[in-house]
Amino acid sequence: MVAAGAHRPGPLKQQNKAHKGGKHSGSSQRRAGGRVSVKAQPRRRLRDLSRVDRRHQALQLRRQRKEAVLAEKRSLGSRDGPPHLVVLVLLHSRAAAHDTLRLLQSQDSAVVHVDEGRAGGFALLCPRLKQRWRFVTAQAGDLHAVLDLAKVADSLLFILDPADGWDSAGEHCLSCLFTQGLPSYALAVPGGTDLPPKKRIDARKKLAKAIEKRFPEAKLFPLNTEQESSLLLRHLATQKQRHLAFRDRRAHLLAYAAEFVPGQESDLVGTLKVSGFVRGQTLNVNSLVHIVGHGDFQMSQVDAPPDPLTLNPRAVKGQKRSQDMEVQDDSVNGTDEMEEDVKVLMKADPNKQESLQSEVVPDPMEGEQTWPTEEELQEAEASLKANRRVVKVPKGTSKYQAAWIVDDGEEGNQEDDDDEDDDIDDDMMEEAVSQEGESSEEEGEPAEEECETMTISECLRDDQYDEKVEEDEQMLERYKQERMDEMFPDEVDTPRDVPARVRFQKYRGLKSFRTSPWDPKENLPRDYARIFQFQDFSRTRKHLFRQIEKEETEGASVGWYVTLHVCNVPVSVMESFREGKPLVLFSLLPHEQKMSVLNFLVRRHPSNSEPVRAKEELIFHCGFRRFRASPLFSQHTSADKHKLERFLRLDAALVVTVYAPITFPPASVLLFKQRSNGMHDLIATGSLLSVDPDRIVIKRLVLSGHPFKIFTKMAVVRYMFFNREDVMWFKPVELRTKWGRRGHIKEPLGTHGHMKCHFDGQLKSQDTVLLNLYKRVFPKWTYDPHVPEPVPWVRSESVLPVQEVEME
Repeated sequence: MVAAGAHRPGPLKQQNKAHKGGKHSGSSQRRAGGRVSVKAQPRRRLRDLSRVDRRHQALQLRRQRKEAVLAEKRSLGSRDGPPHLVVLVLLHSRAAAHDTLRLLQSQDSAVVHVDEGRAGGFALLCPRLKQRWRFVTAQAGDLHAVLDLAKVADSLLFILDPADGWDSAGEHCLSCLFTQGLPSYALAVPGGTDLPPKKRIDARKKLAKAIEKRFPEAKLFPLNTEQESSLLLRHLATQKQRHLAFRDRRAHLLAYAAEFVPGQESDLVGTLKVSGFVRGQTLNVNSLVHIVGHGDFQMSQVDAPPDPLTLNPRAVKGQKRSQDMEVQDDSVNGTDEMEEDVKVLMKADPNKQESLQSEVVPDPMEGEQTWPTEEELQEAEASLKANRRVVKVPKGTSKYQAAWIVDDGEEGNQEDDDDEDDDIDDDMMEEAVSQEGESSEEEGEPAEEECETMTISECLRDDQYDEKVEEDEQMLERYKQERMDEMFPDEVDTPRDVPARVRFQKYRGLKSFRTSPWDPKENLPRDYARIFQFQDFSRTRKHLFRQIEKEETEGASVGWYVTLHVCNVPVSVMESFREGKPLVLFSLLPHEQKMSVLNFLVRRHPSNSEPVRAKEELIFHCGFRRFRASPLFSQHTSADKHKLERFLRLDAALVVTVYAPITFPPASVLLFKQRSNGMHDLIATGSLLSVDPDRIVIKRLVLSGHPFKIFTKMAVVRYMFFNREDVMWFKPVELRTKWGRRGHIKEPLGTHGHMKCHFDGQLKSQDTVLLNLYKRVFPKWTYDPHVPEPVPWVRSESVLPVQEVEME
């Protein structure tokens, strides 16, 4: 029974609107005018799924990703995939690879194929585990071999010393490998059994603590018994593979056998037949291949010889196996395998084959609009006759020689227009060197007249000692220049023998470096007519990568053992392969053989602090290429103009600009500098930023003057210019001071360069007046694909610490 006095809502009860679920007619829908965006449909489909269906969909995606990882693991080293390529890297001079290789070969029921001619290389076939391996040893100290093998290796096996881990050369090698891109790796420690058990445990703890910085959460594998080697192989087979982007999008292979067929015209150039297992992507015969360290080449055909490392080898009659392990020898050239049961997979189509053209051949008459008429030619001849002058010349001088004779009055008016004259310090250094050479020649003349024989002991190597002293003096001079550039950035002294309006005639003033416009197509050098440029580089890159991911390319699939016929290869490639150096091939994506302007974002490596000046020759390791070039350094900003840096800074990331073949990022880059003794020092590391010839690099010059008389908002400034005409020439350019004042030149005073200037406030007596001038600079065409082999690296002990360099 309901109580009689139950509460009922009164007339003041708040009545809320009912929620309208599903149809939202908001302002955004009204503005769209009934149109529905394309991206809204997938979200609507997801919203239509029930909670159980969304859970099932997430479960399916997770299962697909897991199956893809498992399929990749199973295919690597299996019957259908390429052999698991393991590269042994020795990180210490005391680490020996012989015992490690012997333990790895001593697997039960395993067949070992030993590679003759390549020390330490062998293939391991395990039919019981259904795995096949190929082990290659990187020679200690050979930096190029280590980096080339790491480009194609599936796993790296680092051999450490049980006491020290790695030495200075091993540290240098690890720095290069980490920057280039590290594939899957494992750490093995052979030896250490001669120590007592207690000291062995302490040494192991000490080594684990030492490697924690380089390899966090890495496991050390002792390698002294067959059981430990089996555990190591199992770890290598089951660990997750780390992907390197620059090689996953390109087909590549490591040569297993090679044969050189000389050409008909010359024995120095011929066809190179390279056999190996295809990795990465499908290999197309019409694409170009890059032999690392040797250049780009075309292919004529692709053959399919029998697989030499099959898991079920054919039984040979009369051959008895006395042990579980069987050792078979393979020939270096592999000609027997190539000639037996060779099938031609495909031949190159000349209509579809990529061209080797790397540069545009510029037409000098391309910019001409009309051909000169007869009247214009007569006017030109008349002007030449009017400009003729009479010069006294010796007898027998031709007209051509007389044209080069300069009067005394004209020597001061001529000025070299080369960009290198902008660096006044370089000119002073060259003059000093030339004066030293002249003085040495003058001193050498009387020595030729009076000669005397002396006996010098061989233990006194004064010439070598003097060379080291000269190198130290040059290094000290570079340190002073770098410190001067840090203290007074971009400041130069106004020359007194040449008018400033002539010396700085290529420079201009800017109201604002950030916002003032600068046309990227203005006054381009002739080298820009030789390069290729994309209308939209990022769109072309995305289109190519999308094709690689989706479309099926015709050619040799991943895991096939093929023989590539590479055309017009020099015999030096085969000679380096016979010497035991690795032969690595990468297929090129479209346009990657063409030259353009590449920009790399790099940061100074902490192991090297020597000053590196712009336009010095450096060695680049970019992705799968290596080359030499003289780069420009510029600041890394989001603006459209970037200021040139004269030195490679220690505390900031800089952009390095060079002419080089196009490479699609991502790609790592290593910068080396070659010492006088042939060693390569790692100076900077980074990645490929862009391929953009329109990136504007601006060189700034700062002319400085000092206030002579100071008034309320006026000042008389001197020492910036030294004649009246220069003051009038630079009058439109805005002035600034180190203490933040801004102003402009009002008028010159006198004839010696004094000028009256107006500022937005009163100057301090210790302030300095500055005038900024700007000019666009371009890199020099110094690209050289030949990089000399480096000498085994040793830490340099003769580096001058920065704190000891004193400024005068």
